[in-house]
Amino acid sequence: MKARIVAWLRTPRGRLVGALLVLLAIIVAFAYHKLHGNAAHGSPEGARKAPLAPVSVAVARKEDFQVWLTGLGTVTPVYTVSLHSMVDGELMQVHFKEGQIVKAGELLVEIDPRPFQVQLDQALGQLAHDRALLDNANLDLARYKILVVNGSVPRQQYDTQVALVAQYEASIVSDQAQVDNAKLQLVYSRITAPFSGRLGLRLVDPGNIVHTTDTTGLVTLTQLSPITVIFPLPQDALPAILNGMKQREPMRVEAWDRANKTRLAEGRLLTVDNEVDVTTGMVKLRSEFKNADYSLFPNQFVNARLLVDILRNVVVIPVSGVQQGSGGPYAYVVNDQHVVSVHRLKLGPSDGEQVAVTEGIAPGEHVVTDGVDRLREGVTVEISGHGKAQTTP
Repeated sequence: MKARIVAWLRTPRGRLVGALLVLLAIIVAFAYHKLHGNAAHGSPEGARKAPLAPVSVAVARKEDFQVWLTGLGTVTPVYTVSLHSMVDGELMQVHFKEGQIVKAGELLVEIDPRPFQVQLDQALGQLAHDRALLDNANLDLARYKILVVNGSVPRQQYDTQVALVAQYEASIVSDQAQVDNAKLQLVYSRITAPFSGRLGLRLVDPGNIVHTTDTTGLVTLTQLSPITVIFPLPQDALPAILNGMKQREPMRVEAWDRANKTRLAEGRLLTVDNEVDVTTGMVKLRSEFKNADYSLFPNQFVNARLLVDILRNVVVIPVSGVQQGSGGPYAYVVNDQHVVSVHRLKLGPSDGEQVAVTEGIAPGEHVVTDGVDRLREGVTVEISGHGKAQTTP
């Protein structure tokens, strides 16, 4: 009997029936595994074994939202000068240290004053000489004026004396100019700070001969307080900026470090450039900071933030709670029954961390901010006391 069955299975018909039986056994085994596997997942033990996806939630708040515009700015001093000598001479003394903070009028450099003192003395001597000649000529003129009336001296001699007095008076004017010029050269031999600021590195050492034609200055002086920041913003922001500048209070500007983590200073908007850069579509703005602690340094790159508006009583959520889809922005919201629902949003301005929501979220609603990969409409979650939620299958 067994041999007959084996022989029959070797026939084409027997092989077909055997293959069908094997296929049927596989289907029955798969159905059994599927049925019992789902039952296991439906049991409390299966639920405990199912993986849970942790998510973070944030509460939507209603508050005043500040609208900021940010641009990468450059710290630009109001005044920067390279001090040059106005006279030729030997550099005698340097009265400053490199990097020193100096006040306006403080003596910085002295150039040998002796040649200019000699010129001043010569000019004073010539002035005294010509004044003596003028005094004598005036005395003679007074005598000739009386004598010409009596006919004791000819009229021509009187006229000549009048011209001589005028000549000496002109000499006095010229001599006085020479004296003033010599005094000015003497003043120029003492170079002082034109304004308060910070000195750079010394470029010339004492003992060198300096000239008015030197291309290299003696030292650079930069004003640090107040100081300005120039930064660009898109031309689309111009209406809001110009409208804000018409207000009584100046527009507020903040300077932050490159990482946008630390606020360096707070100041005010000074002015807007008179044209838009056609290559970038940006317009430059200048803001002023007191910089009393010298936290801003010339040519430093900072993130300049301009406060252009304040939205009153708007709903605010973290930027991380906003998702993007084909239908636009949306958010996952957890209701009181711990069920997730999808809310379509209409967004307002954003400051990079928070965003204003004009429609789609109500104050007090819980918005999922992290772990949204496994979320979908109708998923039930369990919110922990630390702002975490666990999804359940």
